[in-house]
Amino acid sequence: MGRYVVRRLLQMIPVFIGATLLIFLMVNVMGDPVAGLCGDRECDPATAARLRHEFGLDQPVGQQYVTYMGNVFTGDFGTAFNGQPVTELMGTAFPVTIRLTVIAIVFEIVVGIVLGVVTGLRRGRPVDTGVLLLTLVVISVPTFVTGLLLQLLLGVKWGWIDPAVSTEARVGELIVPGLVLASVSLAYVTRLTRTSIAENRSSDYVRTAIAKGLPRHRVVTRHLLRNSLIPVVTFIGTDIGALMGGAIVTERIFNIHGVGYQLYQGILRQNTQTVVGFVTVLVLVFLVANLLVDLLYAVLDPRIRYA
Repeated sequence: MGRYVVRRLLQMIPVFIGATLLIFLMVNVMGDPVAGLCGDRECDPATAARLRHEFGLDQPVGQQYVTYMGNVFTGDFGTAFNGQPVTELMGTAFPVTIRLTVIAIVFEIVVGIVLGVVTGLRRGRPVDTGVLLLTLVVISVPTFVTGLLLQLLLGVKWGWIDPAVSTEARVGELIVPGLVLASVSLAYVTRLTRTSIAENRSSDYVRTAIAKGLPRHRVVTRHLLRNSLIPVVTFIGTDIGALMGGAIVTERIFNIHGVGYQLYQGILRQNTQTVVGFVTVLVLVFLVANLLVDLLYAVLDPRIRYA
């Protein structure tokens, strides 16, 4: 196991470099970031040259990337165009988005897996058909429609929640936004769990456990569910980074100042330092989540061994 972890960590290095290089190149073709620093008026040549030199934009793109990566390994993600260090923006944005993502993942695990197990064990029955139709509707409706509808009904019309989240972004305020963020993924988890449970019900190891006279709950939890969760864990693991980076719509609807909000502002203002810095951290989240998912395979299925 230890050798496998070391090998995977070494494999993550070129993936990290390649992903960050691609993001860096894509962000640098968005346009001239200096053009928006002077407001509606065009910057005079001297001011534009000074700003480019100050932020290192007068160097070749390759040299900018090497300089940026060298600073990243020392914990310096650069300075935003407003003069604020990117690490300070991260310090305020990531805790909020992490809380929002944890709530979304909890919804996926609890609601999605429970509904998937129930429908998988009752395949073809009315409850199975009803849940499949409901998940299909959730997948078909865009997230911004779901978010605006819940905000209108629960926040404006019925007054059950605040329409906008406060700057503190307390856990109680993030439950509805977390549900909105997790809605599509929750539907996929439900359908994926349902399919996996239904397929594994007829497996030899399940029939053997039933023939031994084991209680139904033990057959389901210890044998059927444990092996059926492998594709579900894979999806949830890769979804962690997607939820953190894809929360732009949800955070805009509920006025949450998290990672999605900062990315939106960075793209809108062509603030390359902010965008690249946040995406760099999200790449690390993706890589670490994938590594943890691979290690969980051996916990769920004892037949899996890593050399």
